[in-house]
Amino acid sequence: MNIKNIQNIDNSGQGAAEYILLFGGVIVIAIFALLIYRHYMERSENSLTAGDDIMDVRTSVDNNRTKWGE
Repeated sequence: MNIKNIQNIDNSGQGAAEYILLFGGVIVIAIFALLIYRHYMERSENSLTAGDDIMDVRTSVDNNRTKWGE
């Protein structure tokens, strides 16, 4: 066995290991972001439901239409 074959054996799994580490880092960041988001949603004093938000947007659009005479 010569030196070049030994180097190829040592480096053959490096790419897969780097992808695993990268994927693990992305998962850790995603979990951290979800925990922050959950904490924000639990402590919110406003109602954060989609139905209420849609009604607010519709009311705002209707008010702007009547204001501009459309």
